[in-house]
Amino acid sequence: MGGFLTGIGVGPGDPDLITLKAVKRLQAADLVCYPAPEVGQSLARRIAAPHIPHGLEEYAIRMPMVASRFPAAKVYDEAARHIGAALRAGRNIVVLCEGDPFFYGSFMYLYERLAKDHPIEVVPGISSPMASAAALGAPLVSRNDVLTVLPAPLENEDLRRRIELADGIVIMKIGRHFARIHALLTELGHADEARYIEHATMQNQRCLALSEVDPEKVPYFSMILLHKRGEAFLEGSEL
Repeated sequence: MGGFLTGIGVGPGDPDLITLKAVKRLQAADLVCYPAPEVGQSLARRIAAPHIPHGLEEYAIRMPMVASRFPAAKVYDEAARHIGAALRAGRNIVVLCEGDPFFYGSFMYLYERLAKDHPIEVVPGISSPMASAAALGAPLVSRNDVLTVLPAPLENEDLRRRIELADGIVIMKIGRHFARIHALLTELGHADEARYIEHATMQNQRCLALSEVDPEKVPYFSMILLHKRGEAFLEGSEL
């Protein structure tokens, strides 16, 4: 009988935000796997560290953390072969994923390769937009509002069109795109309503007004939240 694979979301950064179900699956595993840069530590592993049993076997899936080379198909092919062999040997495996496995999560690429041949459970995690809204004290949407999640690398015209149609907006993966996004929100008249956060729930979390952000120092793990009414819970949308 083969083993069982579980992909768990470890949340946005605070180890206390991992779900009880994810911790139970992790503590019952024979092998824990996680994405990692080609050199250095895995963020997913660092988040989950307090919950990883001592002596548990680990497998780092090392890959280039560069947008132009991601997802790294060959890396995921090799990882799927390694994990598949362990599953066929009857081992129960947990794969860690930052945030939520199916919300821009790396685990989806392993799921695609393994689901047809092996039983898989996906344990959702707290995603960064929800964690950022809580940290900022800024509800995302209410009533019949429409929420739109936008990756910052999209072209300006695409961003503009989608922002104009939404009530609440989350712009993710800011990094080097901050100056362009700030200029676009200023042009649209929404810069004063926007809120910026980086490294949400981590020890180095920072919340700033857009005007206070240094465009040269914006990390990948940063986000802009915007509601066109300023606050989602203000009157203005139909019940």
